[in-house]
Amino acid sequence: MVLSKEELAVRDELAAYYEAGRPPWDSGITPPELVELVAAEPAGRALELGCGTGTNAVYLAEHGWDVVAVDFIEEAVRRARAKVEAAGAAVRVVHGDATRLDEAAVGDGFSLVFDLSCYCGIPPHRRDAYAAGVTAAAAKGARLLMFGYGPDALPDLISGVTADELRTRFAGWDLVDVTPGTNPFPTFWFTLRRR
Repeated sequence: MVLSKEELAVRDELAAYYEAGRPPWDSGITPPELVELVAAEPAGRALELGCGTGTNAVYLAEHGWDVVAVDFIEEAVRRARAKVEAAGAAVRVVHGDATRLDEAAVGDGFSLVFDLSCYCGIPPHRRDAYAAGVTAAAAKGARLLMFGYGPDALPDLISGVTADELRTRFAGWDLVDVTPGTNPFPTFWFTLRRR
């Protein structure tokens, strides 16, 4: 995969967090929003984008989901694979780009797509590709549960997401819920449903 200078800079910045220890977004705890969804939905196929060290992918697999987990950072993928193996979980961990899911060969028919702050860190010019890839991978009626930072939450030029942006970019989906996060800066849980 050929990356732009901006994409290389983002990749290198994210990789530096893993090299320094634990990235701040990877708490090792499955968020209650995902726990609630898993308790309410029958298990199916799940795709996790930006899986980090695999905490949530393992959680899903332990609750009966057939899981494919994707991350852009090699060290994150290495750690996720180790966590999956240690847990004895049935998760396929893929080193790939969430904006190039066709190249990552993740498959399709997913009833759940989970994104814990992956999309909101993608450069705006790659977000349509993310939406198209997710749409192609999702089954009709699928749910997309996405955590994202508001546009002014972080001091960089690309981070952030709004409900209006999701409504525009995700054709064929309905935005069914927006719940503010509990962080001290603007964050949101977005739930979309594939038509």
